[in-house]
Amino acid sequence: MDQKPTNSKSPATPRRRTRRPATKPTPASKAVKAVETKPTPAKPIKKIHKTTLHEGTALKNIDAVDSKGRVAVYVKKKTLTYEIEMQRLQIELLKLQKHVKEHGLRILLIFEGRDAAGKGGTIKRITEHLNPRGARVVALEKPSDRERNQWFFQRYIQHLPTAGEIVLFDRSWYNRAMVEPIMGFCTDEQNKRFLKDVPMFEQMLVKDGIQLFKFYFSVSKEVQLARFKARETDPLKQFKISPVDMEAQNLWDQYSVKKFQMLSESNRTVAPWTIIRSDHKKPARINTIKYILKNIQYDGRLAEKYFNLDSEIMISGIDELKLMEDLLMTPDKLPG
Repeated sequence: MDQKPTNSKSPATPRRRTRRPATKPTPASKAVKAVETKPTPAKPIKKIHKTTLHEGTALKNIDAVDSKGRVAVYVKKKTLTYEIEMQRLQIELLKLQKHVKEHGLRILLIFEGRDAAGKGGTIKRITEHLNPRGARVVALEKPSDRERNQWFFQRYIQHLPTAGEIVLFDRSWYNRAMVEPIMGFCTDEQNKRFLKDVPMFEQMLVKDGIQLFKFYFSVSKEVQLARFKARETDPLKQFKISPVDMEAQNLWDQYSVKKFQMLSESNRTVAPWTIIRSDHKKPARINTIKYILKNIQYDGRLAEKYFNLDSEIMISGIDELKLMEDLLMTPDKLPG
């Protein structure tokens, strides 16, 4: 039987060609896959606590050089200007005190005004460098039972200045003109009697040789409220808070009326009032000290140009009365 020859090679199998699927062109915006990154959480910002430098610190360190253990602190230019001027005036006060002692003068300074008006701060700057043996601050507590049954002025007379002394009254007999009648601490008759007697009493003091200065610190209602709130949070000022202070805002208009009555009855040529606008404490302090130095002759005093007063801050009693008369029908516009 014939056999067919066998081919060792297997028959060729047809190759299948696989076509790749057509790809659409990738837009340029999608060509690179964006890498998602989580935002780095921001570091918590440390709260900076406001620090108030002790008055005079900027001037004391004005020429200090950078060294180990020192920290640079920036202050406003007006703060430095204020400290330079305050130091100059406090040196003048020392000259004045020396003159008062050598010549046996008697100086009486009365500080009145609404609560938180800046009386205490001004008194502090006046007495800060004076010799306490010749300068006293009188801030009386409420009268005792014995004092309530005395002649009203009697408790104040024992604190009047002797020869060579400067005495500063942080509130005075004028409590009976404003605080006492409003808060019910005296009768209406006692208030009226006081207003009639006080011009004669002060005339006696001046004729006896006492140089009398009467300052009324005038603060606006808004600024007074802000200062009350500051006292509540400042542990170093909480001793200033009293129940009478809390009523000051509610009784604002009544205080304005009593202020007008007080100025009308007690602003006399022999003992005039000087009104100090004290919404801004530092200019009020500077101008008060200038006024004192300007009105007392003493040895070695600086030139007159150093005692120029700001007419927007220092107001005469008569000018304040005229202003209040014009605004009586609009009590909300009356100065504090």
